Amino acid sequence: MISRRLTLTAAIVLALLPAAGCGGPSAGASEAADQARAAQRMIRGSQQRLAPVYAPLADYLVDHLDLADAEGVGIDVGSGPGTLIVELCRRTRLHWVNADVNPHFFPYFYRLADEAGVAHRVSAMRADVRRLPFRSGWARAVVSRGSFHFWGDRDDRKRGFAEIYRVLAPGGVAYIGRGFSPNLPLETVRRVRARSTRAENERVADQLAGIMEDLGIADYQVHLPTPPDAEGLDDAAHVNYGVWVEFRKPAGGGE
Repeated sequence: MISRRLTLTAAIVLALLPAAGCGGPSAGASEAADQARAAQRMIRGSQQRLAPVYAPLADYLVDHLDLADAEGVGIDVGSGPGTLIVELCRRTRLHWVNADVNPHFFPYFYRLADEAGVAHRVSAMRADVRRLPFRSGWARAVVSRGSFHFWGDRDDRKRGFAEIYRVLAPGGVAYIGRGFSPNLPLETVRRVRARSTRAENERVADQLAGIMEDLGIADYQVHLPTPPDAEGLDDAAHVNYGVWVEFRKPAGGGE
C-alpha cells in the first residue's frame, strides 16, 4: 500500500515541478535541487531539534481551538515534513491537508503518516499561501507553525492571511505563528532556542494586528505566549515563546 502511495506521490511531484522550458533547463533543475536540499534540512530538524515541539503544540491547538470532535477538513499551511499534521490526526477526526510550496516534503510526509496509521486522513497539495488552491468556506481550521515569516513582505503576508480567511468555513478558526505553545516546558524551549527575540516578536505582533485590522477581521487575538508557571521565574520575561495570531470567521459566514 505504501509503495503504491509513494509511486503516485512521486508522479504528482514530477508533474508539479517547473517545466524545463520555464527559465531554461538548468534554472529548473537548480531550483528543484535547492528545494530538495531545503526539504532534507527541515526534515532533519523535525526529527531532531524540533521533535519535542509538535505533540505539545497539537495538544494545545486541539484544546484551545476545540477541535477534538470537529468534523471536516483542516489545513496546515507550510507544514513541510507534516509532523504537526500527524500529531493533529492522532487527536482529531479532521482530514488534514499539508499545503506547502515545496513538494519535496510530500513523499516523507506520506510515509510518516502511513507509519502512524493515519495515511487515510491526510492529503498534500503544492500551494502558495497567497493563492491557495482551495474553494472558499472549505476548512474547519487552518494552522501554521514557522512558515509565515517566509511568505514575503507585509503585502505578501496580507494576501496570505486574506486567503486563509477566505478558505475558512463559517465558524472556522485559524492559528498562525512561530515559536511554541504555552504548555511547552521551559527547559525544552531553552534547548530548542528560537532565534527571534521577544522584542522582535512584539514588533511582529503589531504587524499582525495591523494586517487583521486592514483585512477587516474583527474576531482576532495576537498571542505572545509565556512559560507555564512563569510566576517567580526571574528570566521568564526574556524567554522567547514566539508570536501567534488567532482569528475566526463568523458562524454566519460574513466576510
